[in-house]
Amino acid sequence: MLLKGNRSCKMKKNEKIDLVYKLCRYVVDTLFWGCMVVALFVVMQIFLFSSFKIPSNSMEPGLIAGDYVLVNKLIPGARLFNVFASLRGERVKIVRLPGIRKIKRNDVIVFNYPYPNNLDKIEMHMTKYYIKRCLGLPGDSLSIINGYYKISDVSEPLGNIEGQELFSVQSNKMLKDANLYWSFPKDSLIGWNMKNLGPLYIPKKGDVIEMNRQNAIIYGKLIEWETGKKLSIENNGNILLDNTWIAGYSFRKNYYFVAGDRIEDSQDSRYWGLLPEEFIVGKATFIWRSMNPQTRGVRWDRICSRIE
Repeated sequence: MLLKGNRSCKMKKNEKIDLVYKLCRYVVDTLFWGCMVVALFVVMQIFLFSSFKIPSNSMEPGLIAGDYVLVNKLIPGARLFNVFASLRGERVKIVRLPGIRKIKRNDVIVFNYPYPNNLDKIEMHMTKYYIKRCLGLPGDSLSIINGYYKISDVSEPLGNIEGQELFSVQSNKMLKDANLYWSFPKDSLIGWNMKNLGPLYIPKKGDVIEMNRQNAIIYGKLIEWETGKKLSIENNGNILLDNTWIAGYSFRKNYYFVAGDRIEDSQDSRYWGLLPEEFIVGKATFIWRSMNPQTRGVRWDRICSRIE
């Protein structure tokens, strides 16, 4: 009887050990696969795709507030940089991996807004994103003529044509009363406005421009961002870069002109200027989710709509 009792105790002890082993194995496996899922999600967010919520109506009628769009990072190429340094407000070096293709005219793109604190300085802000339509590429010469976007030697339609038609018939007085008249660079001598702007040359890497007063005003913030130096204009018209006179400047980066489809209600390149290529996150491809901001209901008819 004693032998049987000992054997029974041993069996129960072995069963407990086996149960603990299985429990530990389950916990380890769960943690491992959980970490793998998180790692896969992070890799996808960095290199492949990310989601962006449409916060406003600036891209109507194609995109409306409450839409969630899938942003394809493979098209321009994913960006690598020190996220923590960027969150601390430090300037970071951005390396872009090879992409599938270059950004094209009329692509809808998501980007880091280059003027998060004020319009006097270009800065990277990790949590402030915009979505707009790319209208001008590096090397293009863009104009706005009576509200319509035009690229020299390019015949393809640009942006929301219906919106431009409606904007073109608005009176200058009405635009001034609504504070929608004056455009970048808001200089009285240059005199550009929302309905008539340019021609504005969009720099590409390696372009050299003459440094005169007009170019200093139009491209000054880009030059200061590229060099980290202060640009100033003397009374005699000479252009100084950190107190050193310069006759010309060679651009180190590519730039883009972007605009919202809702012409009268979009903070875009018409207001703040050109977008550095480094700030582009990716191309918006389709709507994967859509919620009505008022009712919180799902707008099923918008889900899986391609973004054109």
